[in-house]
Amino acid sequence: MPTRDRGLPSVILRRAAELIMFDCGECSQRQMVAAKLGFNRKMRVFISHMHGDHVLGLPGLFQSMSFLGRDRMLEIYGPEGVADFVEAVNRTVRFNQRFPLEVHQVGSGTILEEKEYVVEAAWLEHGTPCLGFALTEKSKPGRFNPDKAAALGIPKGPLWKKLQLGETVSFGETVVKPAQVLGLPRKGSKIAYVTDTKPCSAAVKLAEDANILMYDCTFDSSRKEKAREYGHSTAEEAAKIAKKAGVDSLVLLHISAMYEDANPLLDEAKKIFQNAILASDLMRLPVTI
Repeated sequence: MPTRDRGLPSVILRRAAELIMFDCGECSQRQMVAAKLGFNRKMRVFISHMHGDHVLGLPGLFQSMSFLGRDRMLEIYGPEGVADFVEAVNRTVRFNQRFPLEVHQVGSGTILEEKEYVVEAAWLEHGTPCLGFALTEKSKPGRFNPDKAAALGIPKGPLWKKLQLGETVSFGETVVKPAQVLGLPRKGSKIAYVTDTKPCSAAVKLAEDANILMYDCTFDSSRKEKAREYGHSTAEEAAKIAKKAGVDSLVLLHISAMYEDANPLLDEAKKIFQNAILASDLMRLPVTI
């Protein structure tokens, strides 16, 4: 349930001009307005499972996008049932949809590959089909050395940009390869979103070496049995998953509404994994490597 201070699950990764949303709880579109993210960008939505707190924001998102004139494709990825849900919304809720919509029902494995990144999914343990997701950037070109470029006589401007992107350039009779002005290739970032699950090996594997792991933290360890019953994790278990997966930082999310003050959950996690933070509405986190 939402509380006075916490909304329902929805995380947006802003990558250049693209928005990548993980889950879409109720009123997600309102939070997008508050965050000034815009409604007509290239965008994909990844739904973990078909429980209402993770999917009931889609109808409102569709309506707001239509009202504000979105005309770009919106892609939805999720487990079996998400296509029926979207179809039912479009069939029964009248909002004059103005944009193309594409729904992909997916399972474990690589579910999307773009030029610069891949998205993988894995089945978690929640009692209903539930997917965790990890976005991993492919290796990036090394850092550009402007002094080397200038020494080679390369005119500053578009040619420098092409070299930064790993392209060979030529001017006059001179040909310059990226390796002449770039450092060693850099490892890309990895972001993992794993919510609504008991601790499991699939969660560890999916999160392995992530820069940021967003993980289920529904209860504290005193309610471990309750967590088991409902297919969730405790703060202590979240920290153990982060430590085992070797992640850089852990973001605790999906906090039970019974916690008006969730800081005790953070304290519990930090005893095991120091680099943990507690998610809060409209929090912004830079992704750095």
